Amino acid sequence: MRIAVINPNTTASMTQRITAAARAVAGRDTEIVGGQPTTGPEAIEGPFDGALSVPGLLKEIVAAERDGADAHIIACFDDTGLDAARAIATKPVIGIGEASFHAVSLVAHSFCVVTTLSRSAPVIEDNIHRYGFGHRCRRVFATDIPVLELEKPQSGAFERISDCIRRGIELGAEGVSLGCAGMAEFALDLQRAHGIPVVDGVSTAVGLAETLVRCGLTTSKSGVWASPTRLHVLEKFS
Repeated sequence: MRIAVINPNTTASMTQRITAAARAVAGRDTEIVGGQPTTGPEAIEGPFDGALSVPGLLKEIVAAERDGADAHIIACFDDTGLDAARAIATKPVIGIGEASFHAVSLVAHSFCVVTTLSRSAPVIEDNIHRYGFGHRCRRVFATDIPVLELEKPQSGAFERISDCIRRGIELGAEGVSLGCAGMAEFALDLQRAHGIPVVDGVSTAVGLAETLVRCGLTTSKSGVWASPTRLHVLEKFS
């Protein structure tokens, strides 16, 4: 099985960290192939960056399918370009945000989300309600740490994420969804520190993608995710 894990931003170091996190949980028969666009924003921090990243993301989806991918993972918690990717792909496409919400809801009755910048929170909140998890999510917290600062020790990322989790627990959260692919490496230590499930979307997306492939399932093409009717548009992404 071959799973393409696509970081929609153009920062190679982040792609490497995301790919490593995916490989750490993948099955022995699963090949993880990391990728990123050659053009677009260095980080996705809000709707403007998300919009800029979509053309490059779609090119990566098409290229991955051409190279034999059995499934795709969009490794941005905003689920950037997810609907467009599902329409253009013939294989399953999983967004790490949606994957994380499903996973945390299976192990916790209520949860909170901890993300990076405040301007990213509304995008996540909209997705939570769209996916039907609004009544389960206590709050989306922002650490106000830029995405590319997460890997720097001086950012204090672990401590600031941990503080948000404590505040979430006070509001009744029984689980946590980490709202950025760059937070994946903190998940296990945070879970040990707080004693509640802490879900990393990259890991859960890998598991869901593997399950869909093994079950022979892919995206329905009978409605909103039907293949584009203007086929000439596809040429821009090939």
